[in-house]
Amino acid sequence: MPLPADFLGRARFYGRAWYWAARPFTLSASVVPVFVGSALALHDGAASAVRFPLVLLGSLLVQVGTNLVDEYVDHRRTGGRGKLLAPYKVIAGGLLSERAVRLGALLVFGAAVAIGLALVALVGWPLLLLCLASLAAAYFYSAGPRPLGALALGELTVAVFMGPVMVLGTYYVHTGTLTGAAWLLSLPVACTVTAILVANDLRDLEEDRAAGKVTPIVLLGPGFGRWLWSGLVLAALLAVVALASAQVSAWWLLVALLAAPVAVRAARAVFTADSRPALGRALALTARFHLWFGALLSAGLLIAWATG
Repeated sequence: MPLPADFLGRARFYGRAWYWAARPFTLSASVVPVFVGSALALHDGAASAVRFPLVLLGSLLVQVGTNLVDEYVDHRRTGGRGKLLAPYKVIAGGLLSERAVRLGALLVFGAAVAIGLALVALVGWPLLLLCLASLAAAYFYSAGPRPLGALALGELTVAVFMGPVMVLGTYYVHTGTLTGAAWLLSLPVACTVTAILVANDLRDLEEDRAAGKVTPIVLLGPGFGRWLWSGLVLAALLAVVALASAQVSAWWLLVALLAAPVAVRAARAVFTADSRPALGRALALTARFHLWFGALLSAGLLIAWATG
């Protein structure tokens, strides 16, 4: 028996609404550190095919939950006033209610907690501390009386948790240990993911000022933001050269430099953008660079493992 047309239409409508609410264009930030940490674990001979999908799904759920909390809190704080209604502003756009987004965030974080507890059972209780810290950072980034993202601490929070914490945590899930190589490889990942947030804050500068949100770009200006972005991207590329030269892991890490042309395109967009749409393109290119850089860094480790 065919489904009614109105049911299919509503299913498509809500499917599209939740798709935008999840902000899929941000999810590379949660995928890259898991791939890098897992690739290093495989390179070191200790990767687990069972634990990899669990940590990847858990990371994605925390990112989606963070995005839903940000959408809910941002709308409660501003009511959508002064906001350009991008597709992911699902409450102000009338696609989803506040209650639905709040419930969605609770369900997503609940699923993330369940996966985290499963991993703790497999790996050991020390992982519980990391899981709790990650959930707290995800929530207090946007929510609470003084959100970290509105106190010029967003970049620092993202650098720490989407770099070292995620890469080291993933490596620990696979191996049960931590190494200096895992720590060092997490640093370029931290740089590239933070560059995404800097590009985002450059794009949203006027909105953030109007909403009273304090970011480093609001405090120090767009010129500072552009040079900070450049420093982060350059540091990531130079870190790969330094790590390969010092034989911290493998010469195959240099494969990540193939992402440099994307970085050049992104840099051109960051420094020449004179409108919000142009800055949006700079943001998209920065996210693309982060994804390619992380994928190639992981590929270098996998090639070294396969040829070693």
